Amino acid sequence: MTSDTRAKMVAGAADLFSRRGVNATSMREVVRHTGTPRGSIGHHFPRGKLQLIEDAVVFAGKQVSGPLAHLTETRGAIAGLRTFIALWRQTLERTKFQAGCPVLAVAVEQYVNDATDKGGEPDEAAQQHLLDLADGIFADWQRIMFAALRREGVAPARARRLAALVIAATEGTVALCRAARSAQPLDDVRQELELVLSSVLEK
Repeated sequence: MTSDTRAKMVAGAADLFSRRGVNATSMREVVRHTGTPRGSIGHHFPRGKLQLIEDAVVFAGKQVSGPLAHLTETRGAIAGLRTFIALWRQTLERTKFQAGCPVLAVAVEQYVNDATDKGGEPDEAAQQHLLDLADGIFADWQRIMFAALRREGVAPARARRLAALVIAATEGTVALCRAARSAQPLDDVRQELELVLSSVLEK
């Protein structure tokens, strides 16, 4: 039961971060959102909100990397690309275009330590730590695509650039979809990325 409560809070925090961002989400909101006991905050996250952010971002990263690795290993780079984009489409449509990527939220926000009476102030050490964490997750997604392309014969330098293109294009398009409240940008980008990968793999 204890591990279930912690897992529920981590998943719930990732969901809220994807909708509202990191600084706009309080620990109390996570408790309300997940229906977990208030006392579970200190028990499961003795380092407070920063620890919850870390765990939520790692959780969000694995939600993508697991399926992406499996599909690219069993069905190839293009199938992996389709899966990667389909995951974001499902998230966008399920939340009525309210949710984006919690990893991206961590990467673009300036972390504010809310443990002061002044209503919060930037915490540079924590910010750097979270940026390193987000960078590692983005790099992990890129490594998966890189490995898939290499298995299909793409040269290392080109595979690295294409992997970066896939991740960057998809992450940016999620923001376009939220603004447009439509999955059309994601569909457009998927088609173009598939054309690029197909042209490379046919050589």
